Amino acid sequence: MGLFERYLTVWVGLGILAGVGLGLLTPATFAAIAAIEFAHVNGIVAVLIWIMIYPMMIQIDFAAVKDVGKRPQGLILTVVINWLIKPFTMAALGVLFFRYLFAPFVDPQSANEYIAGMILLGVAPCTAMVFVWSQLTKGDPNYTLVQVSVNDIIMVFAFAPIAAFLLGVTHLTVPWQTLLLSTALYVVLPLIAGVLTRRWLRGRGGDDRVAAWVARLKPWSVVGLIATVVLLFGFQAQTIVAKPFVIALIAVPLLIQTYGIFALGYAGARWLKLPHDIAAPACLIGTSNFFELAVAVAISLFGLHSGAALATVVGVLVEVPVMLSLVAFVNRTRDWFPPRSA
Repeated sequence: MGLFERYLTVWVGLGILAGVGLGLLTPATFAAIAAIEFAHVNGIVAVLIWIMIYPMMIQIDFAAVKDVGKRPQGLILTVVINWLIKPFTMAALGVLFFRYLFAPFVDPQSANEYIAGMILLGVAPCTAMVFVWSQLTKGDPNYTLVQVSVNDIIMVFAFAPIAAFLLGVTHLTVPWQTLLLSTALYVVLPLIAGVLTRRWLRGRGGDDRVAAWVARLKPWSVVGLIATVVLLFGFQAQTIVAKPFVIALIAVPLLIQTYGIFALGYAGARWLKLPHDIAAPACLIGTSNFFELAVAVAISLFGLHSGAALATVVGVLVEVPVMLSLVAFVNRTRDWFPPRSA
């Protein structure tokens, strides 16, 4: 394990501090970067996530992908957690905290908007960052690709009905540009680049050449993660300083949801006796969120400065530190599971 990977938590912590500090010192710079977006997908963040994902895509072997169907338990676990459990537990936690436990601290209108934002996060499981978490836990890249692909297909059909049902709205307009563009940027294009790179490298040195190239790229993947953290916290620096109490309130049920969903998925993976490299990404997909989609829907339904939009932004802020803590836990508990799958 290299220097970057060994002290990743430290680098991310420094990135959070740097992002908030720079966002306060040079807000115009971050505003200009934030404006570089199409369909609510920021171009700079997309490039950085692409840098993170690309090394893992090179490791994908399509000859092995076709065998994933012989081991469907990991896929079943992912689908059940993401679509039959997670949206409803998120809605229940939102109601519990903002209609009852936190009712003395927030007005009813804001409470309803915070609940709505949390629901949108709960109905949007991860598409992009899960490749990073899978790589950090030495997950099976072939299986992770299939898990994410199946998840994306279900999201196309299930996101709007579930979100509309939980939000209590009759018509919910899904920002299809955001959904499709994010899938293309974070799954399709990196996959094509990875497949072509793998084919070119294997033709000039076999699997050893592929492994050597991936090893050279991995530090850049971590650099991309830290740079993404700096930007995300820089974008929201003003909000963090202006509304620390509200952010803390929203973060409480989000943290309970995140760790609770992970615990449920991890227990299910142990019960199913999944290999560790399949169990890890299976649990982390549902734990992480597709925040671009959630933010886009919150803005379109409730407005840019609404409580719903703020709640989805808080989801972005807590995600990276929380996911890193889970990655560390997953790596420490590797011996709880059967050996790495063939």
